[in-house]
Amino acid sequence: MSASLNTATATAQDPACAEPLAVLGRDVTVPLVTGGEVTYAALDYAASAPALQRVWDDVAAYAPYYGSVHRGAGYLSQLSTDLFEQSRATVAEFLDCRPGDQVVFTRSTTDSLNLLAAVLPADCQVFVFETEHHASLLPWTNAQVSYLNAPRTPGEAVATLERALADRTASIEEGHGPALVCVTGASNVTGELWPVKELAAAAHAHGARIVLDAAQLAPHHPVSVRDLDVDWVAFSGHKLYAPFGSGVLAGRADWLQEAEPYLAGGGASRKVSRREDGGVDVEWHTTAARHEAGSPNVIGVYSIASACRALTEAGFDSLVAREQHLVAKVREGLAEVPAVRVLSLFGDDAPRVGVISFVVDGWNSSHFAAALSAEYGIGVRDGLFCAHPLVRTLLGSEPQAQGECGAPEAAPGERSLNAIRVSFGAGTPDEHVERFVRAVKELVADGAKWQYRTEEGRCVPTAPLRGCSAV
Repeated sequence: MSASLNTATATAQDPACAEPLAVLGRDVTVPLVTGGEVTYAALDYAASAPALQRVWDDVAAYAPYYGSVHRGAGYLSQLSTDLFEQSRATVAEFLDCRPGDQVVFTRSTTDSLNLLAAVLPADCQVFVFETEHHASLLPWTNAQVSYLNAPRTPGEAVATLERALADRTASIEEGHGPALVCVTGASNVTGELWPVKELAAAAHAHGARIVLDAAQLAPHHPVSVRDLDVDWVAFSGHKLYAPFGSGVLAGRADWLQEAEPYLAGGGASRKVSRREDGGVDVEWHTTAARHEAGSPNVIGVYSIASACRALTEAGFDSLVAREQHLVAKVREGLAEVPAVRVLSLFGDDAPRVGVISFVVDGWNSSHFAAALSAEYGIGVRDGLFCAHPLVRTLLGSEPQAQGECGAPEAAPGERSLNAIRVSFGAGTPDEHVERFVRAVKELVADGAKWQYRTEEGRCVPTAPLRGCSAV
């Protein structure tokens, strides 16, 4: 997915004409330590997006008909099985899968990538940038892993991968094992889009395969397995407005069919028989069921399919345009505060989704995030975002004021390194990001109204500062 394509798509629509999609929780109010209540501004979409109202309604309509999936003779079981397999077809269409690709349902992106790691052929070498989320950085324990340094431009990312793959080709003997490249589509820290199509071309030119971590991309942009020419794609339902505990691994079937099942049990087995020596022989399925042992999460799977339909029907052109409108509001607002530094790998002009991380001079990020929540009713995230090497690279040796709250990741005596992340998407109204920008400006200019301290790893308000009181 090229940067130019995404920029053109994002600017071709009029965001003023688009309304946010209806999500659960949009009218929830939360108390403020300063008194009163306010509508909660959920700006932590990158961790878990709220459920689309459409998804919730679809699940509620199906729930009375819930039944066991596969093999059941009853009407509800037959209906649930049809729904489950139709959902598989819906996800394949949403991802523009190729003929022969398999869609395997998992628990999450993390589960999907661990599944792929479990089916890697022997002697597989994995190439992964240090900038990845831990879900795509850590699963490859049974393979030879080459960690690539953080690139500073999309072009440098492609060149870095090409050099690493060329070095592998030059140093190996005939009969070497296969190779796999793992790359994110959009960073969960900076929101920046990665040159996936170009990285896929580089991988294939050197005989390697590539898996796309689309956890942060799929909720914001169309993802075409066919156009990007990736071998697999993984994403989570809970980031795609379907928080019911399901994920997806979709792509080439051969490695999946040739490996032992990810989990051994009912559903994965096609035939089990006793041997004369007292053991058992097992014939495993060659379909996606091979890696879906146990009773499937039919509600989670159906919710993902519902979200795929809802986003497709809403139109990604208008969704992207509206999100870029919100990105511009946040970035322009933060640019007006000299104490704020936005984190970026590829620079200010890099195309990005609605994920922005930053630090504030004179503040520990945990303290700042706690004040946004307690005093303004705004939910953001602070920390290292399960991407520790990337955030540490972006922060470098830059010290953070300890303030009244430290980062929960900091060990006793360790210098605090953490950042603040604001993230949003299809259900975010303008008012939420406008309130966020105002709150940042007020906190930087006037400071927090309450005292805070760390309790059990969390920064919490404890008492009003002198001259301030709850109303």
